[in-house]
Amino acid sequence: MKKTLLREYAKLIARMGVNIQKGQEVMIVAELDQPEFVEMLVNECYKCKASKVIVQFEHQALTKLHVKYQTVKKLSTVEKWEEERLKHRCNTLPCMIYLLSEDPDGLAGINQEKMSKGSQGRYKVIKPYRDEMDNKYQWCIAAVPGVKWAKKMFPNLSKKQAVEKLWESILYTARADKDPIAQWQEHNSDLAKRCNYLNSLGIDKLHYTAKNGTDLTVGMIPEAIFMGGCEQSLQGFSFNANIPSEEVFISPKRGVAEGIVYSTKPLSYRGEIIDNFYIQFENGKAVKWGAEKNESLLGEMLTMDEGAAYLGECALVPHDSPISNSGLTFYNTLFDENASCHLAMGEGFTNTIKGYADKSLQQLRDMGINDSMIHVDFMIGCEDLDIEAILKNGDKVQIFKNGNWGFNC
Repeated sequence: MKKTLLREYAKLIARMGVNIQKGQEVMIVAELDQPEFVEMLVNECYKCKASKVIVQFEHQALTKLHVKYQTVKKLSTVEKWEEERLKHRCNTLPCMIYLLSEDPDGLAGINQEKMSKGSQGRYKVIKPYRDEMDNKYQWCIAAVPGVKWAKKMFPNLSKKQAVEKLWESILYTARADKDPIAQWQEHNSDLAKRCNYLNSLGIDKLHYTAKNGTDLTVGMIPEAIFMGGCEQSLQGFSFNANIPSEEVFISPKRGVAEGIVYSTKPLSYRGEIIDNFYIQFENGKAVKWGAEKNESLLGEMLTMDEGAAYLGECALVPHDSPISNSGLTFYNTLFDENASCHLAMGEGFTNTIKGYADKSLQQLRDMGINDSMIHVDFMIGCEDLDIEAILKNGDKVQIFKNGNWGFNC
């Protein structure tokens, strides 16, 4: 891939993604797949006047070894130095950049139950720090190719050809193939118009139906608003949390969801694929589920904690979108969720509540924002998905018809 294009992509992540301000610290979390691009990104962060850039490399093979050989007690332990690092993050609020490139099957064969217990133990210590930082810093999730990921998508190509093809696909779907900043400014404007229209309706519930059997009604929080594209931190700095992003999203009311929903794309969760699954809801909670592939892992996900069985997000994405039109399944939620309407199990977004900055975290939870250690998106969009908005006055408005927007802006 041409270095000029990659530098523009790095610039997009640093300037439109996290929107680094002079003197801010930056932390980049990445796999080992693209060290040259990480170097480009670090350089771009410093050009944005970052005071310090820290890179934290991760590797799935090491994760498998840790889970294999460490005891559950050790996996559950948050060391003192790790806690001090969390305190430092709370004090400095660095911009966080997450570069995804992992193998969708990279943790196959791992002891998922043991890993879950370790995560649950660590979460008890990490949660107060995470809550303290909520909405206060800029963050962005983007992607770069990994060889195994590329070969998963393009198995008939050589490793080099597959990586190049994945680079092309990432840059195209991320609107980073030409004049990225201008493309994103226009895109953010379009998403804002759609949010404004939806927020003007006074939606009480969303009713999803599709020929695959999906028939689900989800309740909204009266004070909640739809968001999409550019967000703003409590420090007053704008940022784009996902590159790419095609979604308009809202956090629904915990405990108000009835019916059944079927997945339409594979879900990559904790290094394994869950495929062809359904979830049935009663009183807002997932009470029954099944999957053709990895049903046990789906159950592990939905029982991670009390909130894992409840919805945290409803996201609207037209079937006629760059990722969907590419015809590719990425086996990566960042991309696949932006090709399809999706729901998320687990934690909701507190910033979807009007005036959230003036409310305590507990007040936001009491209003209906779900709390959980997980937030896992799964795709439900298809070419015949219809979504009807049931308004507070009882009227009904078709907001999605045959997989696409039911209105123009």
